[in-house]
Amino acid sequence: MDAKQSNLKRMDNMGIVVESLDEVVAFFTELGLKLEGRAMLDGEWSGRVTGLAGQRVEIALMVTPDGHSRLELSRYVTPSAVEDHRNAPVNALGYLRTMFTVKDIDDTVSRLQKHGAELVGEVVQYEDSYRLCYIRGPEKILIGLAEELKL
Repeated sequence: MDAKQSNLKRMDNMGIVVESLDEVVAFFTELGLKLEGRAMLDGEWSGRVTGLAGQRVEIALMVTPDGHSRLELSRYVTPSAVEDHRNAPVNALGYLRTMFTVKDIDDTVSRLQKHGAELVGEVVQYEDSYRLCYIRGPEKILIGLAEELKL
């Protein structure tokens, strides 16, 4: 394989572990993602993938309107969650957030606030390109919103 080539084809999804699938699915549905499927995963094969023998996980797969990106939400029945990073500040090591581009950031924030979302800071404008913000949704999930400006 040439050093300049990659075997990477695409990013299929990003996963978030949650306590309440119903609440988080409703939040991401309001954002504009569509529920693609929901299932219970267990069995020897699933534990071999994650390294958690005997796991039983309920998942919901959400897809963006363009059909290219997915968010996998997981609720572990067994084993139960062992750590909680939801209160970590934005400069904590590890996963930070997923950024979504929206048509109208003010309308989106307003609609998501009805599902418990809170602005982390404020909506700001970056040069003549974007309006941006971070919000925490249900279960303190951190997401970013970006509105492209056409000045």
